[in-house]
Amino acid sequence: MGVTEGSPEDATSLESTAETPYVYAIGRVEPQFPNISIEREFAQVVGRASTSSQTDREAMYSVLSERANRYLARAMCWIFSVSGLETYLLKPRDPADFSQLIDAVRPRPDQNDIDLVVGLRGPIAGPEACNGLMLPYVYFDQLYSFGRSDLLDALPVASDLNDQEKDQFRVSANRLIDRMTQLSENAGSADEDRAINYLLVRYPAIYDRTAEAERNESTLTAVNVHLSPLANSRKIVDVVLTYTHRRTDVTEKYVVKVDVEDEFPHLASKISPYFDRT
Repeated sequence: MGVTEGSPEDATSLESTAETPYVYAIGRVEPQFPNISIEREFAQVVGRASTSSQTDREAMYSVLSERANRYLARAMCWIFSVSGLETYLLKPRDPADFSQLIDAVRPRPDQNDIDLVVGLRGPIAGPEACNGLMLPYVYFDQLYSFGRSDLLDALPVASDLNDQEKDQFRVSANRLIDRMTQLSENAGSADEDRAINYLLVRYPAIYDRTAEAERNESTLTAVNVHLSPLANSRKIVDVVLTYTHRRTDVTEKYVVKVDVEDEFPHLASKISPYFDRT
């Protein structure tokens, strides 16, 4: 799969996009009542709790956080949406991890909240599972919930940058997140999508490279993914970033190799200049 803003003939794509059983997806978690019975039970519990000064969201978080009410968390259906589209139903592989789902409720949600789910894709849920909503299950091993500002704050900034350049780095990093997520809009199940999502949340060097390119009047114009020539015993993909100079249209390409063989993608080689084969 190629993710590109340029002309389609410039895109290099992964020939085989067969989905793996693994999911590494960026989106949002939302709890929902699977039926009227659970909704009424929840309302009764809220009525007995001290939630008079709380919003509905704060009350939900407060009730679900109580250990005695964990049965409600187990009964809820937990929807994972990507780019606003309902994509998966989440189930923890370890029952103790319902706490991660509860943390994703967030008493005071923000439009820039991010959830990252890592797990195994399962069968499509039956109509009885979540008010007739038939989506694939993801049995997750990890669920990370954080704000976009937390991600930006965690990015290391070069000490030799002045204050203006540091501010510009943050603007550039924020723009990169927007561009990568809008271009891909992926469900995090294809190998190339898992690689892109991994780089966004785990590899700060792509933010450094993009910020430096922008300081040199270049813009990220394409993100393409293909199977690496080095993929022999393991499945490794090349994520190629293309930067185009705003005045001359000269392009520079950089590649990051990501190992996507297993559930947790990881770096196979650091970012480096990339040259097209002729």
